[in-house]
Amino acid sequence: MIRAEDVAEAQRRLRGVAFRTPLIPCPGADGERRLLFKPESLQPTGAFKLRGAYNKISSLSPGERARGVVAHSSGNHARAVAYAARALGVKATIVMPRGAPRGKLDATAALGPEVVLVGPDSGERARKAAELAAEHGYVPVPPYDDETLIAGQGTVGAEILEDLPDVETVLVPVSGGGLISGVAAAIKQAKPDVNVIGVEPELAADARESLKTGRLVEFPAESVGRTVADGLRVRKLGNAPFEHVLAFVDDIVAVTEEEIFDAMRRLALRVRLVAEPSGAVTFAAYLFHRHELPETRQNVAVISGGNVESDLLAKVLAGDPSGA
Repeated sequence: MIRAEDVAEAQRRLRGVAFRTPLIPCPGADGERRLLFKPESLQPTGAFKLRGAYNKISSLSPGERARGVVAHSSGNHARAVAYAARALGVKATIVMPRGAPRGKLDATAALGPEVVLVGPDSGERARKAAELAAEHGYVPVPPYDDETLIAGQGTVGAEILEDLPDVETVLVPVSGGGLISGVAAAIKQAKPDVNVIGVEPELAADARESLKTGRLVEFPAESVGRTVADGLRVRKLGNAPFEHVLAFVDDIVAVTEEEIFDAMRRLALRVRLVAEPSGAVTFAAYLFHRHELPETRQNVAVISGGNVESDLLAKVLAGDPSGA
């Protein structure tokens, strides 16, 4: 379990690397339930993942760095590891699905890593990364199941507390659980009364079931693969994130595909923030699931990323209800 000092150390490592994203008020939000956005879409790699990836790689010994690193990801973690590795002079190999959004594939490759393509299942990516680590001696940089990485993501929560000390509820997207684990641990260990609520698509609501039942639930690949939120297509929480979720997360809400598209459109047109589907789920929860959320005045929604494909964004902005 990460501690407050782990997050503080991550903040020191990330100074001058990760952008300290501001809190942006939501125009027209209910005055009784104020909403501010934490736009991690403004990071140099377009998503929060840079925080964890850089914290992990910068913590490696000189010998470990010399071996190189390997990671597996559908997009944002891949780009973050490639960016951090290049900044630190470390060789990186990235395992990605062939069907990943073209923009994320191209942006990752442009940073210079070796990219290895596999099938769509997250389990296949993990197995291939493990094979490469065993064969070449690469140091794994997991997408979420690692406490050093979780501490890096926890800097999002630390910044929220510093910038809005009276925050009452924080909404966080949930995939493998690295972001919500870090945010929840950073917030709850400092202010236990703050509500931390996870948000995920109904098609990939494994974390909600895991929290509800108290056991790690895995969703079928055919279900999670249907959500437009490609960054949240993980079938189950990591082991370390699951421990943090049980300890620190108050609740998890699930949103529909239509709600995600509507939230993306409103973010772009009303707030001038471009969010990928995975990043828009928290706003979708605020808009359409208010009855499931705490009735608090000071609320923050983490917008986890903005790396959306241009054709999808165009269709969403045009009002296509399916986004396809």
